[in-house]
Amino acid sequence: MLVLLPPSEGKASSGRGASLKLESLSLPGLTEARQAVLNELVELCGGDEDKARDVLGLSEGLRGEVAKNVGLLSAGARPAGEIYTGVLYDALDLASLDAAAKKRAAGSLLVFSGLWGAVRVNDRIPSYRCSMGVRLPGLGALGAHWREPMARVLPEAAGDGLVLDLRSSAYATAWKPQGEVAGRTATVRVLHAPTRKVVSHFNKATKGRIVRSLLTAGAAPKDPAGLVEALRDLGYEVEVEAPARAGKAWTLDVLVAEIH
Repeated sequence: MLVLLPPSEGKASSGRGASLKLESLSLPGLTEARQAVLNELVELCGGDEDKARDVLGLSEGLRGEVAKNVGLLSAGARPAGEIYTGVLYDALDLASLDAAAKKRAAGSLLVFSGLWGAVRVNDRIPSYRCSMGVRLPGLGALGAHWREPMARVLPEAAGDGLVLDLRSSAYATAWKPQGEVAGRTATVRVLHAPTRKVVSHFNKATKGRIVRSLLTAGAAPKDPAGLVEALRDLGYEVEVEAPARAGKAWTLDVLVAEIH
């Protein structure tokens, strides 16, 4: 099972140890594309600060994020699973998983990123600020920048098992499963059961809990139908919409009674 996650805008501070080593990151087929974004981002943020804030979509109160990006090459790195914070990652709570569940997380979770393309939770990266919606002056829109290298690398990473896609729409632009891979891909919506309306904040928390539940239980569904069964066994109320034709992803609606 491969689980595709969005990153978080909020991030923990960089580590105190060794700095970033691009060649050590998972999915080495993305190294060249990563280097291009990294170089462009450091150059942008080392120049006119107001221009950098405008390109990155940062408010006046987030000026410090520009300086953070300037130091990406020398900042200490730490596991991506510790860098990413926020609602989904709080609910997932990787640090509190037992050893077996942590091992499953390391092998199955893939976090998408405007800067790195995608990383596994044990990949060591510095804290940064660069969303997938950014358009860098020398590279253009990052979603488009990542499409070709992702199309080469991700099908192999997906293997022949289930792909659970929990990304937000901005990060889904970087890679869309195609053909046979799409047929074993499931996307998840979180709906307020009484109204059937999509929820926002609770959407992220529920997705984090779903991933944690699967990891803790050691569930290993092979396809979307198996995922539906596994989630129902774990106590989730799930409605499923099978694709109308081959080569399309499944849609799973997870219903929640309360929004908190």
